[in-house]
This record gives sequence, C-alpha cells and structure tokens, in this order.
Amino acid sequence: MLTKHPRIPSLPASHHFAMSLTPVHFFSHGSTMMLGEESESADYWKKCGDEALANGIKGVIIMGAHWGCSGKNRLEVAMNPHPTKSPVAYVHPSKYVDYELVPDLDSGRKCIGLLSAEGFDVHANETLEWIHDTYLILIRMFPDWCPPTTIISTNVQYDPHFHMRAGTALRPLREQNYLIIGTGGAVHNLYRNVWGPMLRYSDNFAQETPPERWALDFRQAVEDALANNSGPALRRAMTRLMKHPHFRDAHGTDDHYMAAVFVAGAAGSEADLGTTGRLMAETWELTNMCNSQFTIGQWPKTSQTAT
Repeated sequence: MLTKHPRIPSLPASHHFAMSLTPVHFFSHGSTMMLGEESESADYWKKCGDEALANGIKGVIIMGAHWGCSGKNRLEVAMNPHPTKSPVAYVHPSKYVDYELVPDLDSGRKCIGLLSAEGFDVHANETLEWIHDTYLILIRMFPDWCPPTTIISTNVQYDPHFHMRAGTALRPLREQNYLIIGTGGAVHNLYRNVWGPMLRYSDNFAQETPPERWALDFRQAVEDALANNSGPALRRAMTRLMKHPHFRDAHGTDDHYMAAVFVAGAAGSEADLGTTGRLMAETWELTNMCNSQFTIGQWPKTSQTAT
C-alpha cells in the first residue's frame, strides 16, 4: 500500500520572486533517429544538460509521450529500481544499449506525495521499461552519465487541464533544484509525415518538398503561445491550442502534446509572470514533423558549480 507523503510547503508568492528557480524545458523528441543523427536540436539538448550539471541539479523529473495509464484521475510514477530499455528502431544499438539508467526512487516518492496532496490518484509503477522518448533525451543531454531521474506518466484520457495541473503540483520541485522536462512534440503527426527518404535511405532530415501549410501554421501557434504568454496566461494559451483549427492536422493523436501542457503547469504560476518561453533550436524531420525546443526561465547568472 502506498503511503501519502506530506506536501512540500510553498513560500508566499512574494518570496518566490527572490527564490532561485530551475528552468523548465519542452523538448520535441521527434523520431527515433534523433538519437542517432546529429542535429541542431541534439546540440541544444547537450547544452541544456551541461548547464544543469554545472548548476548541481538534484535530479530530473520528466513526462514523456509514450507511457500512459488508464483510469479516472490516475497517474503513475516510475519506481522500477532496475529498469530496462525498450528497443529503438532505426538506431544502432551502440547508441543506447550500454547507457546506464538511474531511477530516482526517493524523488519518485516525493512526486507521489506532491501529486497525491493535489488530489491525483497516483500510484507507483515498479515494472516500467523505459521508452525512447525519455532516455533519448537523457542520452543526448547527459551522454557521460544519467542523473537521478523520475518519470511521470500521462493519463490516456489526454485532458490538457489534467496534465497542466500535474505540472502545477510538481512546480515546487523547481525550488529544490530539480530540472522539469516535458518531451513530446510541437508538430507530431505520424500519419502525415513523408516516410520515403527515411525508409529508403535512412535520411530523416530529407526535405524534398517544404512542410505543408498546416504544419507551419501550428508550429507558429506553439511558438506564439510560449513566447508571448507567462504565468496563468501561459497555461491558458497552451491548453487552448488543442482547439486550434490545425491541431488535429499537427497531432494525429493527443499523446505528444500532453508534455507541453505539463510544462505550462510547471512554469505558469503567478510567480512566473514575466518569464516567457524561448525557442532555442528547431529541427524538421520527415517533411512535416517539427521538433521545436523551448526553454522557460534560466539559470541564475551567479550560480556556481556544485561540488
């Protein structure tokens, strides 16, 4: 039986402005080939990892797109002490098989406590096999060693407000030097990608024709929502995008967008007013898949490397 942990106390809003907060990342992980091929996005992921290590993070809290649980109000937290990796298509095994995963069970229990205190039906999952959407990002960010990591599931009802509230519940961890990441996709519709160059030539970056108008329009809508809103307005903007006329074109299924609203929850409180998202890198794949990389917030310029 799971025990409920006390919620980490929050300081008054006036204190949050003076408090150091870790940045939050929304990463579009793209196809599996993003693990094996070099790109501007991969370079940015590595830069973010270097900065996180230089600032002595306690660990990583990450929500991906490929692990979802069913049940009303239910979330799961990865608590497998010895997770394996699911195989990755189109990537040579040498790129990932020997990378040692480091699950953070103590921080997992902390996440369970925070989510439970906010009314989520949250459970430990002690058998999860980690999937490429999370360990692809970890390998690219931290190629030498994996920091302690906790994975949060999605809920397969894919309610954006539900996932936004999950990010909100975990926001206090930013005050404790945890790095919160959502890994999904800005434009990620497998049904509308152009697969020929990848299947014939293993070239996921071939752009024989420009992206279609719907992909460009929704990509711009995501950037506008993140770059032009902060605080609660950011949360509203990101959840509202699921009503955009091109949302279903850009997302054939809802799973890869939940990471975006999770991030908006973690970086969209009243204390985050004035801190907007920044588009830091972008990689188009398969003609119509847009892998945009966003960061909300930044590391304190006066921070020092942990000893």
